[in-house]
Amino acid sequence: LVPVTVIDATPCGVVQLKTMEKDGYQAVQLGAFVGKEKNIGKPRAGHGMKHGGKMFRRLREIRTNSLEGMTSGLEIKVNDVFSVGDRVDVRGRSKGRGFAGTIKRHKFNCGPMTHGSMNHRAPGSIGQCATPGRTFRGKKLPGHMGDRNVTSRNLRIVRVDEANHILLIRGAVPGAINAEVLIRKSKKGLRVAKYKDGQ
Repeated sequence: LVPVTVIDATPCGVVQLKTMEKDGYQAVQLGAFVGKEKNIGKPRAGHGMKHGGKMFRRLREIRTNSLEGMTSGLEIKVNDVFSVGDRVDVRGRSKGRGFAGTIKRHKFNCGPMTHGSMNHRAPGSIGQCATPGRTFRGKKLPGHMGDRNVTSRNLRIVRVDEANHILLIRGAVPGAINAEVLIRKSKKGLRVAKYKDGQ
């Protein structure tokens, strides 16, 4: 049994090509999730009609070294980029947990729960006395937890369903159910341990 996350990888469209001569850098602007003009807004709808005629709810620029074969209005499907066995990095927005204490946020230990202890879930001492007379920056304290960009690296693609545009990725990905994620080929790759015999 292989635990997987099912991702609806709808086809993406090439909206605009950024070139060194015109924009100062080279990139491909991709659009995802086709929407209605009344829900997108006139600026985004006009940009879509100018480049390819489709109006996308999400736009993302991907830096690239070559624009060969890329044209405005080109449709990119999931099987054009990914295949079974590829390693990918999945980036998404993690679940928001609201204001959380140090035990939930930073995995601190609880204090004594009996014998008159007045410290159960408190963070404890956070600094010194007169010297230096302040709390050092970066101290782990209560605060807002979650709702930030998280990347899960080196996840393996188990199956690619071309007909239904579905991607099955081994393991968990950031975000709640029906959240939007960005999938790209893994940058760092797997770290292989080297033993004494060189294998």
